[in-house]
Amino acid sequence: MSILQPLVRYGSGGPTLQAGHRLQTMARRFRNRMASPMIPSFAQIRYLLVASVLASGLSGCASLPPPTAELADAQQSISVASDADADQYAAQDIATAREALSRAQAAMSEGREDDARRFALAADADADLALARSQEAKMNAQVAQRRAEITQLQQRLQGEGGR
Repeated sequence: MSILQPLVRYGSGGPTLQAGHRLQTMARRFRNRMASPMIPSFAQIRYLLVASVLASGLSGCASLPPPTAELADAQQSISVASDADADQYAAQDIATAREALSRAQAAMSEGREDDARRFALAADADADLALARSQEAKMNAQVAQRRAEITQLQQRLQGEGGR
């Protein structure tokens, strides 16, 4: 006999249902609750709604600070490249960096901070490129000078060895 089947008691008046009927009713109610999902009320989702509204509000207010640090970095990079004789060895690159810096400063004064940041970063990169090319040119000049000295020393040694 299953638990869900009504328990029957035979008495003088015939079969009467006992607690089994109550058990069956409770099982049916439980199955009905499990079969249909609960529909959440506003009270149950209120905190989720408040949290999502606050998060979207805060993300809308969040923006990047003005690109003053990027402008300062670009100016410093251009100064370092100029001190490394970039005007002589990488004139095109240092000119491009200076032009990008002036565009960044103009965009900043007009309130276009995103453009100012982009131009400042480009100026910084161009100044770094000018510095690297200037250093490369200096190193190549030193290598050429050392090779010339080596050639002179070899010629002198051959001249002294032939005497």
